[in-house]
Amino acid sequence: MTPAVERRLLQAAVALACCVPIAAGTAGVLLGPVWMGRPPLVPVDLDSHVRYLSGIFLGVGMAFTTCIPAIERQGPRFRLLAALVVAGGFARLGSLMAVGAPSRGHLLGLLLELVLVPLLVLWQFRIARRYRAPASTLGA
Repeated sequence: MTPAVERRLLQAAVALACCVPIAAGTAGVLLGPVWMGRPPLVPVDLDSHVRYLSGIFLGVGMAFTTCIPAIERQGPRFRLLAALVVAGGFARLGSLMAVGAPSRGHLLGLLLELVLVPLLVLWQFRIARRYRAPASTLGA
């Protein structure tokens, strides 16, 4: 596979993966905890915290999209954003161990945060390395 084709595949994978934090972040900002199934009474502070964290989640998703056009040159930004996501994944894992398994959607989020995102970082690193290689080896 040529570097250009592999780069396009990575760009598509990242664009698709960005849909999750952008959609979930937007839902959380606009609806607060309601979109996850609202108990009869949600404390105001919990609503505020969910919306705040959803805004961060939305911002991280949008920031990842800025890496897509020149993904082979966005290693530091891509790794920083990924580190934020992985840190959140470890926090979610801590919750799973402390209070039990969340819903399927949150378990899927855990999988994305601790498996998919690190794999995307490795892929981005591979693409960046291939684009830094001498031009005579890029077709290999």
